[in-house]
Amino acid sequence: MVCVLSLIVGVIGGAIAGGIAGSATDGAADSGTGDTPGGVLKVQRRTAPPLPADNTSIPSVAAKVLPSTVQIIAEYDGKARGATGSGWVFDRQGHIITNNHVVADAAADNGPIEVIDQRGRHFKAKVVGRSPVYDIAVLSATKAKSLTPAAIGSADQMRVGDTVVAIGSPLGLSATVTSGIVSAVHRPVTTGDGDDSSFINAIQTDAAINPGNSGGPLVDLQGQVIGVNSAIASLGATDGNDESGNIGVGFAIPIEQVQVTADQILKTGRARYPIIGASVRGTEAGNGAVIRSVQSGSPAARAGLRAGDRVTAVDGSATDGSAELVVAIRAHVPGDRITLTVVRGEKTLHVRLRLAAKVG
Repeated sequence: MVCVLSLIVGVIGGAIAGGIAGSATDGAADSGTGDTPGGVLKVQRRTAPPLPADNTSIPSVAAKVLPSTVQIIAEYDGKARGATGSGWVFDRQGHIITNNHVVADAAADNGPIEVIDQRGRHFKAKVVGRSPVYDIAVLSATKAKSLTPAAIGSADQMRVGDTVVAIGSPLGLSATVTSGIVSAVHRPVTTGDGDDSSFINAIQTDAAINPGNSGGPLVDLQGQVIGVNSAIASLGATDGNDESGNIGVGFAIPIEQVQVTADQILKTGRARYPIIGASVRGTEAGNGAVIRSVQSGSPAARAGLRAGDRVTAVDGSATDGSAELVVAIRAHVPGDRITLTVVRGEKTLHVRLRLAAKVG
């Protein structure tokens, strides 16, 4: 997770000096007053006052959200300060939201975690609970109760093309602000491997997201958090392990899901996600997800689903493969009822079931 950034400042003074000298020879001779016709002092300057603080410009958004955003330093691979990420203040009790993958190693062996606010103050933190499935973790930093919680918005109300702002600590550069637009919504994204796999019903954005942005807020122009930056696409793969740089395709977990998961963790210390009790695989044709096996006594079994059934839609929305099906299911909460469109031989069935729960 740690990336070393080398900043190289190029010398451009020669080009600038040449441009100024050229303009001086084109006009009248310098009178000694510094008032050369057509020269630098004749350039029109802005005299209007800055925009008011409550406008919806990116500077006003940054001013509002930066005090609620923190850098996170955590143990990784046995190194006390091996992982760097971002987070944001959730409430006035000192709870902070970040990605599970930022603190997973530290949580596994109770390793050190530190949060650093905009003013450079350091606070020790511990993991309250985490969800590898949704890539969300809730931290507690009791001495950070003075920090201002971020305002909560709505990912559901965002439209493709809306302006968004990402805030965090990419490459260890704290309090960094980038902006872009919502490039897509409800984008099924899979990150991680094995037991640490996360399935995200993501907001896609072209706001620059780099290693270290993970866990930071994605906000709208009202300065409200609409998502948690979690993954970036690299050439040839979608990768949540922060190993590659920004190419204009980043993904955030919708705030609605973050709130559900954080609420579960704060109430019980554990997160739960919905299941149907069946394993699935994609198809070569990309026309659905085929059920491989059904667990006895599961919602899928009670609904009469069988191995070989092909699920093509959830609540009327098409699912082109296994990832899309899993994401569509996990966008719900345990106990919800959903309707699966199922192709069995020559028949198309509409199967209704109630989602069960699993901890993760």
